[in-house]
Amino acid sequence: MSRVAEGVSPLELADYQKAVRLVLRHPLITSGYPDRAALATVRRWADQLRTDLMDVLGYRLVTTADTARLQRAQDGLDATRPALTRAGRPFDRRRYAYLVLTLAALGRHGAQVALGELADAVAADAVRIDGLGLDTARKPDRDAFVDAVTWLTERGALTLADGSATAWAGDPERAEALYDIDREILLAVHHPTRVLQHLTSVTALLDSSGALGMSASRAAQRRDQARRARRLVLENPVAYYADADTELLGQLRAPALAEDLERLTGLTVERRAEGVALVDTSGRLSDLRFPGGGTVAQAALLLAARISAAVQRSGRHALDLLPAPTAAERLAARARRIDAALPSRGLIAGLAEPDQESAYEASGDEGEAPGETRYPFVTDSWLRGRLKEITAEYGAGFAADLRGDPDRLLGQALDLLAAMSLITRVDGGALALPLLARYRGVTARVKTRTAAQPPAQTALFADDPAADTVNETAKDPTP
Repeated sequence: MSRVAEGVSPLELADYQKAVRLVLRHPLITSGYPDRAALATVRRWADQLRTDLMDVLGYRLVTTADTARLQRAQDGLDATRPALTRAGRPFDRRRYAYLVLTLAALGRHGAQVALGELADAVAADAVRIDGLGLDTARKPDRDAFVDAVTWLTERGALTLADGSATAWAGDPERAEALYDIDREILLAVHHPTRVLQHLTSVTALLDSSGALGMSASRAAQRRDQARRARRLVLENPVAYYADADTELLGQLRAPALAEDLERLTGLTVERRAEGVALVDTSGRLSDLRFPGGGTVAQAALLLAARISAAVQRSGRHALDLLPAPTAAERLAARARRIDAALPSRGLIAGLAEPDQESAYEASGDEGEAPGETRYPFVTDSWLRGRLKEITAEYGAGFAADLRGDPDRLLGQALDLLAAMSLITRVDGGALALPLLARYRGVTARVKTRTAAQPPAQTALFADDPAADTVNETAKDPTP
């Protein structure tokens, strides 16, 4: 029997699980973010949350009078967890750089700061970074900087006291904004578990037994593997057995994993022959819903149905079967791309940790099984053809800019399917993964709005026979 939530009565279990989902969905909670009731909900259950989140997942919950901060243990590098701009678009590298430099600059100011003054401080640091810079005379630079400031404002680290950041971005000569600085929230936003100057690879930021002060005994190693397995199921749309090493595979198959996660979150763990998924039908834990609204999500759903149908018709034999990159190989590839941009200046070589990338590459070679799993392969040209069919049939419900740019729409649709672990993108096409079969048989219709509304106001509605949302939880873009 699971020991999760031992101190919670059956009558209060649903309220406790709501608090769990809240803190997993929003790793930083303040008096105003994500709403005014959230902090009180988490603080009510703080002691039990601290115990369960550490025991089950290896996560540390730090609470103060005005903040609750979940310090996650990271097992991989995930490109699907971005900070978002004011327009809801993912941060680019320039915005991330401005965000980090803004945090550093705020540490040198008092209780208040003017936006123009803060921009000048960030610009003075940015000019020393090759290829960055911040020129307040350029509108794109001002917009990127205001996106970083707004991200902090939404979380309460900065509070607008006077003026308008949008007006300043439009014309800094005629407008200004004044902010109050909350030191406690700033500390909660940026609380690294490593000394960044000591790292030679981004993989050194990932979880290890020493990161949370755990011992390296055999019992501790088994406990860490169990936590890692639960994190894998919680944080991803699906945990495939074929992608797990021997020790992790045993933990994924253990009955205790489902018992602990279901009691902790209130969601349902679904087991299939190929893996394990945590199913969130409410959408209250997932930060990325699929199926979902919008042109990209609808095109991705219809494309998923066509790929799945092709696999079913072929019986998995007419299509080429290729191996998917292992988790270690994917991690090593991402690490190489990130490490290529690491600055060498300021690195304290004498304190640097050993190169982590080579260790992950080695583990990928050792873990390669002789009977590797192979998946149906569809080519880029086949995918383009199917998207052309979809656009011809349902394009009236698509956004005009994406309908007129099929390559961009295809790329974004495939990125979404890959983020949901439905496909793996490889050179020349994509591999169909087992979870894709969940969306077999999807049909759709274009629904046109009433004649009283503009004729362009159309929408695409997918009739999905398996509309449960597979969980991809609580992405934490805080630096």
